Amino acid sequence: MAAHLKKRVYEEFSRVVQITHEEAPAKKLRLSKPSKSAALHIDLCKATNSTDALQYLLHFARKPVEVESVEGVVRILLEHYYKETDNSVRLKIASLLGLLSKTQGFSPDCIVDDAINTLNNEKSHQVLAQLLDTLLVIGTQLPESPTVRLRLIQMACKHLSDTYFGVRNKCLKLLGCLGTVDAPLTKDNEGADVRDVQTIISDYFGDQDPRVRTAALKAMVGHRHHLMYVCLQACRLLTDDYEQVRSAAVQMVWVLSQLYPESIVPIPSSNEEIRLVDDAFGKISHMVSDGSWMVRVQAAKTLGSMLQVSPHFLEQTLDKKLMSDLRRKRTAHERAKELFTSGEFSSGRKWADDAPKEKLDRNTVYLIASGACGAFVHGLEDEMFEVRIAAVDALSKLARSSPSFAEKCLDFLVDMFNDEIEEVRLQSIHVLREISTHITLREDQLDTVLAVLEDSSRDIREALHELICYTNVSTKECVQLALLELLKNLNKYPTDRNSVWKCLKFLGSRHPTLVLPLVPELLSTHPYFDTPEPDMDDPAYIAVLVLVFNAAKSCPTMPALFSDHTFRHYAYLRDSLSHLVPPLRLPGNGLDLVDSRCSSGSVESAQLFLQQSLNRVSTIQNLEAPGAQELLNFTIRDLQRLGELQMELAGAADFCATYLRCQLLLMKALQEKLWNMAVPLCLKQNVTATAAAQQILEETYKLEFLYGGLESRQVATIHHVRLQAKALQLVLTARTRQGCYPPDNSETERPAAAQAA
Repeated sequence: MAAHLKKRVYEEFSRVVQITHEEAPAKKLRLSKPSKSAALHIDLCKATNSTDALQYLLHFARKPVEVESVEGVVRILLEHYYKETDNSVRLKIASLLGLLSKTQGFSPDCIVDDAINTLNNEKSHQVLAQLLDTLLVIGTQLPESPTVRLRLIQMACKHLSDTYFGVRNKCLKLLGCLGTVDAPLTKDNEGADVRDVQTIISDYFGDQDPRVRTAALKAMVGHRHHLMYVCLQACRLLTDDYEQVRSAAVQMVWVLSQLYPESIVPIPSSNEEIRLVDDAFGKISHMVSDGSWMVRVQAAKTLGSMLQVSPHFLEQTLDKKLMSDLRRKRTAHERAKELFTSGEFSSGRKWADDAPKEKLDRNTVYLIASGACGAFVHGLEDEMFEVRIAAVDALSKLARSSPSFAEKCLDFLVDMFNDEIEEVRLQSIHVLREISTHITLREDQLDTVLAVLEDSSRDIREALHELICYTNVSTKECVQLALLELLKNLNKYPTDRNSVWKCLKFLGSRHPTLVLPLVPELLSTHPYFDTPEPDMDDPAYIAVLVLVFNAAKSCPTMPALFSDHTFRHYAYLRDSLSHLVPPLRLPGNGLDLVDSRCSSGSVESAQLFLQQSLNRVSTIQNLEAPGAQELLNFTIRDLQRLGELQMELAGAADFCATYLRCQLLLMKALQEKLWNMAVPLCLKQNVTATAAAQQILEETYKLEFLYGGLESRQVATIHHVRLQAKALQLVLTARTRQGCYPPDNSETERPAAAQAA
């Protein structure tokens, strides 16, 4: 009884426990990322000294921060900033504040007050400069908040009097990026004069530190409006003692010339006036003779972008002599009026006693500075090759916009072909190629140009070949000189053959009338005597023919000077070098050299030849076996040659030749004598047929997978040939096993079959 009661109590307890377990709700787990701010706070709290704190901050800077965690991290950094005494740690925190302010999706307006507060309480100059840089980042991230921008500008103006140059630099940069030209900022001590951003920045053009003067110029460049009143101050800084200041001043003057090119400015110590772009061009030209090669490079590059300058100022940069007409001379009427007002008249007793008695200062009467005269001459003769390259590039840009200037600078560019630096020579060749449409080379200039063909650099030679392709020459002696030098180049560097031939192709097509009187000498023809036929394997003779045939395309009277072998050579070159020899309509002499294929173009004639070859092969079933094989051999050879001559049809010709090769192999494998003899006697022939079948299979796979654009009908034809090759393999295998293996060979084949399975 007790045991039964104990059993029931146990069952009831088990049921209650099961019900309780089923009714208890399941607990849900929520996974969350650890907070960046909490982790940073823990790390900074663990730091026992400033070195540890700096290490934690450096480690934290390497990891990205989510947008939702940025504000918390900033608060932790600011809290630690107020407690930190080490300058390096505060500097890193200020840098991190600027970095976090750039986070996509985060608006830094919530930390403006704290950033300004830290700026007011900071004593370290380096940290102060970094905080100003952070304020600049915050200001650029809030372009729609004029109130915030005004506060930041006022903070920059407040710290402009700092003794550390880095702080003043950051303040000027902030004013240049965030300041506006319309809003007044501060007043002077008496409260009468309203000062704007540009006035404040211009005050630091005369700062004692050159780095601050440079920063002031760069900040002013950002304000591209109402800059005229700082023009004279910027021009004075062109003679500063430090190259960074002079470089920034060059940039400033260039900006002014691009904004107000037609503005009229006075010439100092003179009654003359000049356009601002011309005045700026003269001042920047003077900087090409600067003592710093970096300033010289910048000045030369800047000149190349000043395309609105007057032509007479532009041409003055190529002449070291001062031009007399750059000084405005008074007319006779003006001189007579001056004499009348002064009460003096000519007595006639002395020669030129009515000449003006004015005292002229040669340093002030010229409209451009004397240093600007011959600016490009100085640049092209500079000791630094970087300056020479910059001067060559500037000449290229200016010459492309002025054909008259291109003709005048031609001699200077040609002289640069003899430079000792390969990069300068190559750049000069490229520049002359760019302006080749505006120039025509004289014989002396061409002689200097062709001397570069002796250069050992292949890049230089090929660049010169391209230059000759697009350059005009003046006389037939120039054409003859170019041909002789190119033939010397061909003899010395045989690998330049294709480049030289291409060069002569364009030279002949551009100067047909100059080549015409040279044809008898070039082809060694005589009106009465037969001359020996030249060797067609000579690359030099082919080069001469390429020149002559391309000139004959535009000169219909030239073919009358050709000899009989020249016509035959034309036919040969027209087939072998169709990309260099144009189609010509030559007189017959019994030779039909120009047919319908030449008149319709080389590609069309090649397509016609391909179609005719395939049509001829389609009648192969009507021929006997020897004739069919011979026809296939000839057709395959013609298709291979066609693919070499016409690159446009190389794929189609190679495809057809491969397919015909498969048919030829199949035809040879199915010869009757191979199948009419007994099996033991044809083992050797079976080996040949087996190799042919294997080769056919390989060729069909190439036909199917190596060529694109195949139609379904062509793929089916390839599969049909492959099926024939596999059937041939099956028959050959059956004949070979019947002759070589015993009748009961199941024991022998079982392991191989099992291995294959």
